Amino acid sequence: MRTIVDLPEKELQAIKALAKRERISQAEAVRRAVRHYLDTHPPQPTEEAFGVWANRCDGLSYQEALRQEWPP
Repeated sequence: MRTIVDLPEKELQAIKALAKRERISQAEAVRRAVRHYLDTHPPQPTEEAFGVWANRCDGLSYQEALRQEWPP
């Protein structure tokens, strides 16, 4: 995927210097930085998500509990 990233001059110069030192492209330096960030900040499991179901049982258990309230 191609994208445009707007970086402050300080970060841009740091990426250029790193890429030159490592003998890689600036794009590769950015890819590695993104990969490192994602490796150290993994996505949270959906059970920890906020919202209406965050502190409730799963949907199937909820439906079954509701059905138990119905007369036979």
